[in-house]
Amino acid sequence: MILKASQRGGSKQLALHLLKTEENEHVHVHELRGFMAEDLQSAFQEIHAISRGTRARQFLFSLSMNPPQQENVPDHVFETAIEDIEQKLGLDGQPRAVVFHEKEGRRHAHVVWSRIDTEKMKAINLPHYKLKLRDIAKQLYLENGWQMPRGFADRLERAPATFSLSEWQQAKRGGHDPKALKRMFQECWAMADSRDSFAQALKERGYTLARGDRRGFVAVDFRGEVYAVGKYSGMKAKEVKGHLGDEKELPSVDQVKQANAARITVMLRQHIQTLEERQKRESRILQQRRKETVQKQREQRDQLQKAQQARWQKESHDRARRFSTGMRGLWDWMTGKSAKTRNYNEQEALLNRQRDRAERERMIFKQLEDRRLLHQEIQRLKQEHTKQIAELHRDIAEYHDRSASNAADLKGHFKQAQKGREKAAGRDQGWGRELER
Repeated sequence: MILKASQRGGSKQLALHLLKTEENEHVHVHELRGFMAEDLQSAFQEIHAISRGTRARQFLFSLSMNPPQQENVPDHVFETAIEDIEQKLGLDGQPRAVVFHEKEGRRHAHVVWSRIDTEKMKAINLPHYKLKLRDIAKQLYLENGWQMPRGFADRLERAPATFSLSEWQQAKRGGHDPKALKRMFQECWAMADSRDSFAQALKERGYTLARGDRRGFVAVDFRGEVYAVGKYSGMKAKEVKGHLGDEKELPSVDQVKQANAARITVMLRQHIQTLEERQKRESRILQQRRKETVQKQREQRDQLQKAQQARWQKESHDRARRFSTGMRGLWDWMTGKSAKTRNYNEQEALLNRQRDRAERERMIFKQLEDRRLLHQEIQRLKQEHTKQIAELHRDIAEYHDRSASNAADLKGHFKQAQKGREKAAGRDQGWGRELER
């Protein structure tokens, strides 16, 4: 289970984020402990109000818990892990909120603690919490028999295709998968031993190495989108310059854009537009299916919750009727029968709660499986989209090469024709001089 945490403020923004249903398919407030309030926003306002009596600005400790995507993790596994985490971090007994999110066929949890110790009126110090969480995460993988990510076993084997929000947005503008885009730049860098070989590797994938206005070496795609070589290859500016030399010898971004615009024909632009419209149409169909599925599942959960509440009320009424009233009730109390009935009712209530939780988890896991199949279709469409975009880049690169070759052949033809004309003109002048004699 991947554990990521941070100390933070911004209680209102965090509450709104945790309750957001636009990005999440299902949101469930699982627990509110240690609060007077009964809703998440009011609970976080309580923490903020108490923190005003201290100088703490980061009065919250926010943790996300992400199990392996294909695993159906019961609530009690999350709860046991949460108890272990707060014990080891020194947050036991602190007010906390637990919220479950379901998104893209996976279920994960968010836990938020108050860092404010109300007896001492100061924030609880959390030294080395990242290292402690990493150790707990490893233990969770081992205890539950989950396949441990390679990055846990060896930090050097972490996936290199990490990207920032700006890189994600830029790749989305260009119609690329951000991971595939960054991996492509890193592969080009790894196979290149010079600027020429690096430029050729980029060219084969439809990118042109150019001189940036502010960022040194950049690559420009056929749309005119500019990518900083250092950022996408994972290299520092000094390393890029040392490997590729002086960028002043390269064409500017504007020159590359003008050249690309001149090379791409109307037919190619129509092909690009047709491909993008088809992909958007298919994506809209799948997203509509996802939306309808999520809405249907929310209704099923509401129906189950109402049915369980009605059953719980009836069972509570039945348990209450087991106690006698009047003189009979006094006699039962004196003989100990009331105590036995109370213990029996408590055990039955516990079993009924476990039954209700099991029913709810079975529905959640069944719905997760259904959405995973749908998300696999969405993922397949994305992969197909990435493949088609890559093929389009290669086609455009080949078109550029053919255009350049044809232009060179045409230029050579014009030179030969010009030489022929000049030679013929020379013969004509010589013949004219002979006639004058």
